[in-house]
Amino acid sequence: MKKDRNTPGFVSVVLLMTLLSTAATAAPPGQAMFGHTPARNMASEQTGLPADWDVEAGRNVKWSAPVGSQSYVGPVIFGGKVFVGTNNEGKRNEKITGDRGVVMAFQESDGTFLWQMAHEKLKSGEMDWPLQGVCSTPTVEGDRLYYVSNRAELVAIDTEGFRDGENDGPFQAEKATSPIDGDVVWAYDMIGELEVYPHNMAVGSPVVIGDLVFAPTSNGVDGRHGKVVSPHAPSFIAVNKSTGKLVWKNAAPGANVLHGAWSNPAYGTLGGKAQVIFPGGDGWLYGLEPATGKEIWKFDCNPKDAEWKAGGYGDRNNIIATPVIYDGKVYIGVGQDPENGDGPGNFWAIDPASASGEVTEKAKVWNRGGEEFNRTLSTAAIHDDILYIADLAGFLYALNAQSGEHHWTYDAFAAVWGSSFVADGKVYLGDEDGEIAVLKTGKKMELLGEIYMGSAIYSTPAAHDGVLFILTRKHLFALAEGIAPKAPEKPQPAKAGV
Repeated sequence: MKKDRNTPGFVSVVLLMTLLSTAATAAPPGQAMFGHTPARNMASEQTGLPADWDVEAGRNVKWSAPVGSQSYVGPVIFGGKVFVGTNNEGKRNEKITGDRGVVMAFQESDGTFLWQMAHEKLKSGEMDWPLQGVCSTPTVEGDRLYYVSNRAELVAIDTEGFRDGENDGPFQAEKATSPIDGDVVWAYDMIGELEVYPHNMAVGSPVVIGDLVFAPTSNGVDGRHGKVVSPHAPSFIAVNKSTGKLVWKNAAPGANVLHGAWSNPAYGTLGGKAQVIFPGGDGWLYGLEPATGKEIWKFDCNPKDAEWKAGGYGDRNNIIATPVIYDGKVYIGVGQDPENGDGPGNFWAIDPASASGEVTEKAKVWNRGGEEFNRTLSTAAIHDDILYIADLAGFLYALNAQSGEHHWTYDAFAAVWGSSFVADGKVYLGDEDGEIAVLKTGKKMELLGEIYMGSAIYSTPAAHDGVLFILTRKHLFALAEGIAPKAPEKPQPAKAGV
């Protein structure tokens, strides 16, 4: 059923972290991550996925599991497990109470809860917003999960938790070590070591390439939005994946951070040169040398006459979406903290392959902006040269990836925080009203259905082995074809009166 477009707005600053969910595609051997590959394209070669289901009746629902009360991270599927980020309102370990940031692991086959990693909150709510949990989608490689905790720690944890009875790595100070608790291998404290000041939350889905983990620091402005608290602190770092030791740091954009640094890096080869693509908190996109962090090129993702005004009143935006590398080009949209509401945005296709330095004019391929594109938190999905991208206002656009030609627009009539996920000839899109829209891929729009999931969806669907995984605000669902509805409960005979 279509909804009224005057849907109430934006309930929390930290809901912007919905962009930190994942989609599965042909991953590098032994890895899974946001976008599932370092190129971050939210498209997949998975097949056999359902186009229709009913979570209340149980039709095509393989299993479901409760999480916390605010969930923005995942699902990431790897090694027979599903990983999500949430808060501690689910209280899986009764001994761990109070507000925490939590990563949960479930068994992929049947949804059995395996373990959780619970992080205490920082004392400053300006840096660690209450009840918002972990807002960084893990990258999994082998038996390690890498993510940024709510405490602005880049951490590596064991995929088995303490279920294997071992305390892995140099970190041995875990307070909770039961079989349902997480096992930290190492932790790099970005506040303590680098003096970063995350605005509202520490976020960012790392990329793991070779021996390095690349991650943003979330360095941002103070609670009054007046200044960058720590202008000399880095916004982007690389650490050794085995030891957690800092390898290099990059301080761009320094004091020019507009609000916060809330995006994720991508990695790929452009013009024969391997590079890490880093979206800065100043609204610029940076290409960096992976080994050193030195700048190769930078691109201004806002029109030159755009102006930043705190509270969302201006038309200059920072970057919350993740860049996608596809066919030698980089695709990225700009946006703001969703509490700032709708506003003019821009989506860019750029080709910086043979350029260096400031490349804004020479690298532009096409742009969609003005009245044609609003602020976005979403990451693009590109399949068969058709690009699917949603904006915060709830519009999903199908565009030609090479030229930007517009094919069609779908209106969700609700805010969209996550990204569209493309697989099996379908486009899946979740919204703040708790509905998943299912559309056919292609140049002509065809809506297959809109399915209510029970609570708001602030993440992106993912798929693995013919199963579609959807994380709502309160539950994780595994959906598959051919599962019959639950049998209705038989009425019990009334007891005889006395």
